[in-house]
Amino acid sequence: MSPPPYSRRNKKTKDLSYYLNGLADSNTFVLAEAITIIESTREDHKMMASTILSALFEQKTTKKSVRIAITGSPGAGKSTFIDYFGCTLLNMGHKVAVLSIDPSSTGSGGSILGDKTRMEQLSVSRNAYIRPTASGDLLGGIAAHTKETILLCEAAGFDRIIIETVGIGQNEAEVFYITDINLFLLQPGAGDDLQGIKRGVLENIDIAIVNKSDGDMKFLANETARHYTQSLAFFRHPLQNWHIPVHQISSVEKSGVEKVIQSLEYFEKESKKQGLFYNKRKEQELKWFEKQIPSLFWEWVLTHTSFKESVDNLQKDMINKQLNGVLAIRLYKKLIETFDWSNSFKKQP
Repeated sequence: MSPPPYSRRNKKTKDLSYYLNGLADSNTFVLAEAITIIESTREDHKMMASTILSALFEQKTTKKSVRIAITGSPGAGKSTFIDYFGCTLLNMGHKVAVLSIDPSSTGSGGSILGDKTRMEQLSVSRNAYIRPTASGDLLGGIAAHTKETILLCEAAGFDRIIIETVGIGQNEAEVFYITDINLFLLQPGAGDDLQGIKRGVLENIDIAIVNKSDGDMKFLANETARHYTQSLAFFRHPLQNWHIPVHQISSVEKSGVEKVIQSLEYFEKESKKQGLFYNKRKEQELKWFEKQIPSLFWEWVLTHTSFKESVDNLQKDMINKQLNGVLAIRLYKKLIETFDWSNSFKKQP
């Protein structure tokens, strides 16, 4: 008996049609393969990734989706909430993809990727897909290819894309450049940490949620919700007449999420009605493009052997204590200004 068209045993050459047909069929195995291609640094994979993304752009697969950021400090219960929230969305007929970003070790570069284990119900559903990803060196609470992964999930038919950020406070603001609605998850007692959370996150949230509002924490959760309701009243939201709601929920007792979804649906409806939804996406495309240029330019520059050798020599001088970091940067700036770029480009390695 021949293997199914999408399986590990299928050794057929995986061309563009393989990925496009697999995504159109909502096949999560092909989706996982396509994401791996997007994340790969191999040159042939980079070419295939560009081909896939270009084809998906022509198909216009993103119109019916809503991209939801869930951010908050470690310990707020983001993964447990997503399990509860995601299953509720499934029961409403949605297809849910979760992109869970885990912090990478600054030493080994590794990551635990354990969030999926805390989404016990969501992870076994046929209409849900969970992709844990290490954040790598990228700041902002997301991973390097989160935006591209969102596009692949949308092409596979997932209409609710949830991005669970690392949980690192102010740096999480980067996720706001790739999402439509931002949910900010708090734990009881977080009101005293208002100054520590910073405006970078608070001024971009659309809905606030106090989790763990149950048992002995109920009173403290009430106080936290009251504190944030007062504080968020000072922030002017870009959506007209939108006052950031503060909901209390219990992921353990399975209560409160209905009001969160009501706020989310109303926000989506009003933001589309006012034109904010699609205008925001247009602005995000430009901002994302601008933010990618420095790293891509640096990657491209280092393909020129002579320039890379000059940079390597600066690093060697630092190792040999002939330069410190401050002097090396000054010499690097001078190197950029005086380097013969035109001649270098003519002699590609």
